[in-house]
Amino acid sequence: MLPKLTKPCILPFCLILLSTFPGCTSFRDYVRNGFKVGPNYCPPQAEVAEDWLDAADLRTSDDKELIGHWWTVFNDAKLNQLVNIAYRQNLSLREAGCRVLQARAQLAITSGYLWPQQQGAFGDYRRSGSAVDPDQAGLVSRFRDSWDFGFNLGWELDFWGRFRRAIAAAEADLEASVAYYDAVLVTLLGDVAENYLRVRTDQERIKLLTASVQLQRGVLNFIENRLQAGFRVTELDRDQALSNLRQTEAAIPPLKIELRQAQNRLCILLGMPPSDIQALLGEGPIPKSPPEVALGIPADLLRRRPDVRRAERMLAAQAEQIGIAEADLYPAFSISGTLGYQARNFPDLFRESSFNGSVGPSFQWNLLNYGRILNNVRLQEAGFQELLYTYQNTVLQANEEVENGLVTFLQAQRRTKLLDESVAAARSAVKIVITQYEEGAVDFNRYATIEQNLVTQQDQLAQAQGQIAQGLIAVYRALGGGWELRLSEEEAPPPAAPTEMPEELPAPPAGEEESNEATPALESPAVPQPEETPHSPADAS
Repeated sequence: MLPKLTKPCILPFCLILLSTFPGCTSFRDYVRNGFKVGPNYCPPQAEVAEDWLDAADLRTSDDKELIGHWWTVFNDAKLNQLVNIAYRQNLSLREAGCRVLQARAQLAITSGYLWPQQQGAFGDYRRSGSAVDPDQAGLVSRFRDSWDFGFNLGWELDFWGRFRRAIAAAEADLEASVAYYDAVLVTLLGDVAENYLRVRTDQERIKLLTASVQLQRGVLNFIENRLQAGFRVTELDRDQALSNLRQTEAAIPPLKIELRQAQNRLCILLGMPPSDIQALLGEGPIPKSPPEVALGIPADLLRRRPDVRRAERMLAAQAEQIGIAEADLYPAFSISGTLGYQARNFPDLFRESSFNGSVGPSFQWNLLNYGRILNNVRLQEAGFQELLYTYQNTVLQANEEVENGLVTFLQAQRRTKLLDESVAAARSAVKIVITQYEEGAVDFNRYATIEQNLVTQQDQLAQAQGQIAQGLIAVYRALGGGWELRLSEEEAPPPAAPTEMPEELPAPPAGEEESNEATPALESPAVPQPEETPHSPADAS
């Protein structure tokens, strides 16, 4: 008598068998991972500095709430309005929003694979016949009808966690798409502020150069009048004055090019074609930055920066792909069944005697894969390592961007203070040298040198004032500030967004008036006229 055989459990047998192969999950890890093969994801370590290099500076603070709406520190109502319009109408932001919707739909699709993957109703009608030869009297065709109606189902059971890991990967992809949206929003807000600042800086520089042109044109007229009056003023003075005038005038067109380019870029950021928005922006001072900057600690970058969060979520999604690839090493267990009715005549189709059905388990195991599955696991592992280095490099770059913006913000303040003193002294020197030149105490070359120095110093001062704000914007952009705008109901856009720019911005609400003071323009000293000089021919006559 043969011994009685017991039916072995195929699940532990498969795990024990495959655990002898490289790249497979042991039975203990399989249970520990929640009955899923492959490694479970753990957030990676990223090296960040303990503190900022300028953390000891008194101009730094830890006001983290300010980072979320950093553009309000400039107290500029027009900048606030531009930010809101860009948030409503920017096309790149809408494009990123569509990616979020795609990822959300993909998650719903992937979640459906956890349940029966194949399910559907079927029905058909056939009329078939066969040829016969009764009594060899000739061929006669006989036909029969067949009616079918039913429902079939196929369900691959998730023994190895393939579908559960696919859902986890889709969830990570969704979170990565949201982080990408936030990164686009942070970039958008920074670009709007930077281009608005460029507009104001160029406007200020053009205004200062225009004032210098008026001053130099008056001096040139004075020299020409004295030449006509026969005074001892050589033609060399006139030629040098004309050269200085044209040089100053030539510096204005490049600034107007920069101004137009900044305005055009603002139009694109606002979701509209390039147009003349000078009426909207108007004239205004360079936004005045607060003396302090809110930083927090470097470790906050891991939670705040959207691009860092996106890199980490992409890494998490890739980690699930390793388990999905490893699941192909194991057999796939399925349950399939069919329920339906079949009859020769349609009136008999739904009778009890016409009912038929079948149900049963099955499995499929790809054995001779020639290393394709195992190498696919290695491929996914290599992709995980690549994304891990990408994540760590993103964190390092974030640290660098913050430090660069911070040193620019702090040192530009020092530079602006020194240039402000230099400009004040240069203005005083110009007033004195003009008087001395009228009296003939100095030659024109000295006057021209001092006046050109004033023009240069004023232009550098305007650029330094803009550099302070640029540094502050760079810091807050590097800190990942601004994406909280989508979470704030108070800052949410109205339901009906305008498609065109308004002609005029509304007045700022009470308590939010602009506190900026315009940068003082070049005060044109009184240009001496021939009839006002004590030694002019007009007085003699």
